Amino acid sequence: MIKVLIIFTLLFLTLNARENPFFPLEGEKDIVLTTNEDTSKAPLKKVSISVPNQARILQKVTIEYKNLDGSIDRKSISLDNSIDWHLPIFISQDSLQTENKTKNEAEKKSKVEPVINKKPEIKIAKPIKTQAVCNDNVILEYLSILVSGKTLKLSTKHEAIRNFLLADPHRIVIDFNSDAEVKNYVRKDIDSIFKEIRVGNHDKFYRVVVELDGHYKYRFRKISEGYLIELK
Repeated sequence: MIKVLIIFTLLFLTLNARENPFFPLEGEKDIVLTTNEDTSKAPLKKVSISVPNQARILQKVTIEYKNLDGSIDRKSISLDNSIDWHLPIFISQDSLQTENKTKNEAEKKSKVEPVINKKPEIKIAKPIKTQAVCNDNVILEYLSILVSGKTLKLSTKHEAIRNFLLADPHRIVIDFNSDAEVKNYVRKDIDSIFKEIRVGNHDKFYRVVVELDGHYKYRFRKISEGYLIELK
């Protein structure tokens, strides 16, 4: 009887029972815990995000996502690319499918429709006219303003005595030395980043105010015809 008790005691001491059998053993880290939360969401197709008008370089993109167990993680990709803040930035998982669908439709169409030889169409390119912003004859006598992209050309024989930048709204101010009286002029709704241009007469100088559609750095330099403003 004593031998039986000793054997039973030794067997009891060698048992390695866990306090909670519903959790994995220590070291079993490859078992992913799941949650009963409903993860059935609409599939991602395409979303866009706009950046403020001061943005110029995209440094990093970070996405935040939810795992099967309900935990939240983040993943980032480092970038160093210039951007145009006028255009949105897109996030999409549907572009490859759309591309393949378009390719398949094009292949089907080419098989069904016969190829008809057509005479080549000759298109005559129209000359691009560069029109001065200021149309008033009095102003054109002293100043001509030409807009091209991010560049604004001020053609004048008068000397610029100062130039500076003002905020809210962002606008560039240039003063030109002149004893002659210049007629006031305002040009609005310009289809460019130069939203409005104003010319006003002052004592012994006239002022040109160029209102911008956002935040920019600018370079002001002398050229043979006058002055050039380049936005960055």
